[in-house]
Amino acid sequence: MSVWRDILDYILPPRCLQCGRPLHENTGLCKTCFADINFIVRPYCQRCGHPLETDCADNGQMLCGRCLRRARREFRLSRSAFAYDEGSKRLILNFKFNDRTENARFLAQTMYVAGADIFAAGVDVIVPVPLHFTRLFRRRYNQSALLASELGKLSGCKAETFALVKHRRTRPQVELSGLARVRNLRGAFSVAHAEKIVGKRVLLVDDVLTTGSTLRECARVLRKAGAKSVDTLTAARVI
Repeated sequence: MSVWRDILDYILPPRCLQCGRPLHENTGLCKTCFADINFIVRPYCQRCGHPLETDCADNGQMLCGRCLRRARREFRLSRSAFAYDEGSKRLILNFKFNDRTENARFLAQTMYVAGADIFAAGVDVIVPVPLHFTRLFRRRYNQSALLASELGKLSGCKAETFALVKHRRTRPQVELSGLARVRNLRGAFSVAHAEKIVGKRVLLVDDVLTTGSTLRECARVLRKAGAKSVDTLTAARVI
């Protein structure tokens, strides 16, 4: 297979997922586009993964103000690979809306690195944030499910792409803010196969973390269905 892959790469050389330039090796991004990605590295909040100011860090064990104030949390740990900004926006939007499903492999690789401590703590099953069937019909694929499948290959953990379902259509979260986002999602998700969740350490996967409302509601539903713990992992997050 490696020989045929080399021949195919010679005839149709891999291209940068961001700018389209030919690549000498199938690394996903060229050096220029890779340098534009603002990867999230320590110091960050030990729980939610939000970047912290350097002078506030204490060996990577600090918590952000929001996590200090919030006693109850729907998920245990949250990690994201990079910031959602001008350097990464095209990569995400093309993947999500423009049928660039080949981006899933590179994105999952960055997520696997970002979520190293989650996988080290133990993951039994990977669950993607679902789409309502009407949106899935229009888009033809669930980008979060593609990420979950790729993460499953990298980690050896099983991806259960239909364990969690969205049975109620909601307004796009980008149109809402604050409490309206929470109300919009309440009661929209349910667990379809509880036997795949009960007693399991669940890794909940999505493409972008904006306010966290969607992930928190999904985590709440998973915990209610009997999940032992829920961690979240996204490719990007709004800082």
